[in-house]
Amino acid sequence: MSTGKINFNAGPATLPPEVLREASKAVWNYKNTGYSILELPHRSPEFLDIIEESKALVKELCNLGNDYEVMWVHGGGRAQFAMMPMNFLSANDSAGYMDSGHWAAEAIEYAGYYGKAAILASSKGTKYNQLPEWPSEIPDGLKYIHITTNNTIYGTQYHKVPKTPAPLVGDMSSDIFSCKRDYTKYAMFYAAAQKNLGTPGVALAVVRKDFLKKSADNLPPIFSYRAHVKENSVVNTANVSGIYVALLMLRWIKGKGISAIEEENNAKAKMLYGALDKSKVFIPHVANKAHRSHMNVCFTGINSNIEKAFSALCRDNGIAGVEGHRSVGGFRVSMYNAMPAESVETLVALMNKFETKV
Repeated sequence: MSTGKINFNAGPATLPPEVLREASKAVWNYKNTGYSILELPHRSPEFLDIIEESKALVKELCNLGNDYEVMWVHGGGRAQFAMMPMNFLSANDSAGYMDSGHWAAEAIEYAGYYGKAAILASSKGTKYNQLPEWPSEIPDGLKYIHITTNNTIYGTQYHKVPKTPAPLVGDMSSDIFSCKRDYTKYAMFYAAAQKNLGTPGVALAVVRKDFLKKSADNLPPIFSYRAHVKENSVVNTANVSGIYVALLMLRWIKGKGISAIEEENNAKAKMLYGALDKSKVFIPHVANKAHRSHMNVCFTGINSNIEKAFSALCRDNGIAGVEGHRSVGGFRVSMYNAMPAESVETLVALMNKFETKV
């Protein structure tokens, strides 16, 4: 199955053909139930099976034990920016935030509605072209420390995270399951689904039980992590089809293996950054190779005419989604887990061809 285009969009992102095929069958008739997956009742035994299998796969892929809870919650990253402080901060509490990009900055803004967001370090001053330097001293008494593991708009990624004195929370929306990672370092992590886990409108949230006990107990259930755990992700009508596609993605990830996925992602990143580093017409946004994202490669042309010409060339060759975020311009090539290496090869070949003609 092919859409006829190479989809480098940052999200909704490309999905594996196997997942698209299985999902399309389920749209017509899910497991011979007579229901489309779009119609499947959210309290049916069939959906309970989807929930339980997905939770088990998340724990397996993350090497987590029974000291963690897995849940599916509504909305994308912004919903989690709000739910985190709603659940773990009061007006007089503080949480530490690493300001490494646009979405990290939004998480900081949202935290300010409920408590105090202490910016531990920021790379805003250099237009987020690098990760902020990890602070040598961290204030006492923080309820948690929040990081964005991969920054889609500017193309930086944490490949190593030091041990933290407060519970560590990770927004992994754009790089979850993209590499081997010690998930036990995190008291909680979450990921909007539309990049490496499926389709928009649902998010994965995983929390350690001892950290969950510290959450507020006076919230409306729809905004309470405790309630989502207690009700097995069915506080209200769940995003049945979205969670099902996430399950298909989890099966696909398990089938490939995270080690193989990481190897492929490293190879794709090496290929594209290699072309950029030797280019005379394209400039990578992130110079520090240790800070470069393997998911989102951001770069500019040496002038606006170069950018317009290359954008047009991509469109003419069936390559979509390479334009940078509206706030920064330039180019952004998103190479999530489902992006085949062959597609990156096609893009690099087009870049090389373009460069010989300008």
